[in-house]
Amino acid sequence: MNQEERRQRRQKDTKSAVIVCVIVVLILLVLAAGGVFLVGRLLPKGGGQNAGTDGTELPGENVAATEEVTEQPQTEVQTDPVEEQAAQLVSQMTLEDKIAQMFVITPNALTGYASGVTAAGDTTKEAYQSRPVGGIVYMTDNLTDPEQTTTMLSNMQEIARERTGLPVFLCVDEEGGSVARIAGNNAFGVTDVGNMSDIGASGDVQNAYNAGSTIGSYLAALGFNVDFAPVADVLTNPDNQVIGQRSFGSDAQTVAGMVTSELQGLSAAGVYGTVKHFPGHGSTSGDSHDGAVSTDKTLEELMAEELVPFQSAIDGGVNFVMVGHISAPNVTGDNAPATLSKVLITDVLRGQMGYNGIVITDAMNMEAITGFYNSDKAAVLAVTAGADMILMPADYNTAYTGILNAVNDGTIAEERINESVTRIVKAKLAMGQPFVFCGNYGTMKASVIHYHTKAEGFAWKIRRKMRCGGK
Repeated sequence: MNQEERRQRRQKDTKSAVIVCVIVVLILLVLAAGGVFLVGRLLPKGGGQNAGTDGTELPGENVAATEEVTEQPQTEVQTDPVEEQAAQLVSQMTLEDKIAQMFVITPNALTGYASGVTAAGDTTKEAYQSRPVGGIVYMTDNLTDPEQTTTMLSNMQEIARERTGLPVFLCVDEEGGSVARIAGNNAFGVTDVGNMSDIGASGDVQNAYNAGSTIGSYLAALGFNVDFAPVADVLTNPDNQVIGQRSFGSDAQTVAGMVTSELQGLSAAGVYGTVKHFPGHGSTSGDSHDGAVSTDKTLEELMAEELVPFQSAIDGGVNFVMVGHISAPNVTGDNAPATLSKVLITDVLRGQMGYNGIVITDAMNMEAITGFYNSDKAAVLAVTAGADMILMPADYNTAYTGILNAVNDGTIAEERINESVTRIVKAKLAMGQPFVFCGNYGTMKASVIHYHTKAEGFAWKIRRKMRCGGK
C-alpha cells in the first residue's frame, strides 16, 4: 500500500470513529433524559428540602455536601374539630360576652322581675341582647303547663341563637321524687319516676336507665337540654336529711352503677345530665341552704367512697359536674367550701380525677355562701378556683361586674376566662353533633349515639348501641 492509500485509509478510520462517538453520546443523552424523567416521576412533587416552589435548588445550598438523612416516621397529631371551632368562636367574642356565658340564672334574674316570669318576649330579648348568659334555670314559678313551657323555651332558644349563634343551656332540677319541677306539677301529666333510694334498693341498673330515659324524654319534648341530676352522693351518714331518698344508697359501687346508667338514659333522650354534689353531700349532717356544711374525711377516704360515683361518671364522659358548698378541711387545709376551693376543683376534680368538662357551682344564693361572701367576691373566688359556670348568684349584676373588674385589674387572667368559655361553647356545639356516653358499671355496658335535627328542635333518636372500649 502506497502512501496515498494509507492516508485515505486513516481518514476513513477517523471518520468512522467520529460517527461511533457521536452515536454513543446520543445514546448516553437519551438514557440520561430517561433517568431524569423517571426520578421526577418517583419523587414527590415539590422536591426535597433544598427545592424551591418551581422544583429548582434554592440558592446558597451546597447540594454536593448534603449528608444522607434517615427519614423519621411522622406521628399524625389528632385534633378535635369541635374544640378547634369552639376556640375560634371564643377568640371572636368580647370579654363582656364571654363572662356572661359563665352564668346560669333564672329568667327572673335575667329580666329583673322579682318572680313568676313565664314567657320569653321582648323584655327577655332585650336583656339577653345586653348580656347573653350561658344558661337559664327554670323554677316552679316559671313552669305552668306544657304549652306555656314549650313556647317559652322555644322562644328563649331562638333569642339565644339570634344573639350568639349558639344554643343556650335550658336547665331544670328534675331528679324525680321529692325534687321534680315538672313531674311534681299535675298539669304536665308526666310520670314521676319516684325516689332514687327505691331505684337503688332494687339493685337493677336498668331501672336507673329507665328513670333517666323517662325524665330525659319529657324534658327534651318541652325544650330542656340540661338536667341538674342525677344525685351522685353516697348516703354514708344515716342522719343526713338533706339528701336522704334523693340518693341511690349507701354503697359507693351501687350508687356509681345507678348514676352511670341514669346518665345513659338522659343522654339517649338528648339531655345533658349533671352529677352532684361534689365532693359528696351524703356524709354531712347540715344543709348548705341554711349555712356552712363540712366533711372531716381525708382525700383517701373520699376517693374510696364518696368520689367513686363521680369518677364513674367522669370516665363515662359526663358533661356537667356540680360542686357543692361543702368544706373538706382535711383535704384543703381550710374551711373554704368546695365551690371556692382550688384544691378541690383544680387539683382533685380536674387533676387527680381527670375531669375535662364543665364545672358548675351549686346555687350561689344559699346561706353557705351568702352568709360569708358578697356576690362579687364569691363569683371571683369560684372562677379562680376553677369553676366554669356560676349558678344563681344572690345578686347577678354584682357577680357579673365582680368578674369583669377582676379581669380588668389583672386578678383573673383573660386566658382563665377563655378556658372556661371554650368548654361551654364546645358543649353547646356538641349538641348538634353525635355524641356518646359510656358506662363502666353494672350490666349495661352500652353507649347511645343520637343526632339532633334542626327541623325538630331538640328532638333526638337512638341511632345505635355499641360497647365502649376499655370500660
